[in-house]
Amino acid sequence: MTGTVSAGIPVSADSRPRHVAIIMDGNNRWAKERRLTGVAGHRAGVDAVKSVVETCAREGVEVLTLFAFSSENWRRPKDEVSALMKLFVFALEREVRKLHRNNIRLRLIGDRSAFNSTLQELMAKAEELTCNNTRMTLVIAANYGGHWDIAQAARQVAERVKDGQIQPSDITDDLLQQHLSIGDLPMPDLMIRTAGEQRISNFMLWHLAYTELYFSPVFWPDFKEDEMRKALLAYAGRQRRFGQTDDQITATPSPQ
Repeated sequence: MTGTVSAGIPVSADSRPRHVAIIMDGNNRWAKERRLTGVAGHRAGVDAVKSVVETCAREGVEVLTLFAFSSENWRRPKDEVSALMKLFVFALEREVRKLHRNNIRLRLIGDRSAFNSTLQELMAKAEELTCNNTRMTLVIAANYGGHWDIAQAARQVAERVKDGQIQPSDITDDLLQQHLSIGDLPMPDLMIRTAGEQRISNFMLWHLAYTELYFSPVFWPDFKEDEMRKALLAYAGRQRRFGQTDDQITATPSPQ
């Protein structure tokens, strides 16, 4: 089975990433270059989100995770944080029904306790509305940090030990992974970061152990269909090793 990721370039289904994770960076720099406000940059970034979601769904990606708001982003200027929260509410009120019509499931990960009750309610309703959709899962990481995710998983495991459900000797990598925010989904195959930065910024620290990394110089508001296709093609041309040699990879299917 093949599909078309770029005109005239067929990419087999086996060469597509099942799970793509993206650090959406560069909204403020995009706006500054155009002498616009940071808020205008974030609004333009919403259009890029729509384009990338549509492209990934069309190309057969099963899971798309977007790093929308990190736990460190609260340190930004209050006006910017307030504008981001308003954009988040707007997206949940206006865009979720479009996701639902397109059979896309929405999941939100991160510490929700920092958000107001209205936003928490909108998040819960959005997840409930789309929970049975099967075309693609869109994961939005909001007030999320990789350290937080591992810590909350460890707390859950510790509670199970305390309650006598398991013994300390039962704790394995797989058990801890099951308690991560999206432990039930495949690990990311491809992580993209836009705007030229080459770091992961406390994003999905556990999940990215064997993930292919792709760094684009393009600011997020300009990272749309063509740029997403470039990333998918770059991934298709890579050989994932998982610690193996070339000969082993040729002889053995890659783990999922």
